[in-house]
Amino acid sequence: MPFDPDMDKMLKQWRCEETGLVISINRYGEGEAKLQIGPRVFIKKDGNESQRKAGRLTIEDLMWFYEIIDEVKDELSKLAVPK
Repeated sequence: MPFDPDMDKMLKQWRCEETGLVISINRYGEGEAKLQIGPRVFIKKDGNESQRKAGRLTIEDLMWFYEIIDEVKDELSKLAVPK
């Protein structure tokens, strides 16, 4: 079955204003909700928003993620399918 962008849903998103790093919870179709780290969003000189891979995380990224990790964990836990 080919990838269908209409089935790929972002359920929750956090964005670090300082570094542009985006953390999100996504689900494809009726599959398991999963955490995605990246992309990194930035504003180009012409004022347009652009994205690139998250790549390696800086200490600023890590400290921000540490601050929100409990909220992220709680949201992902709510969406987890009981086993």
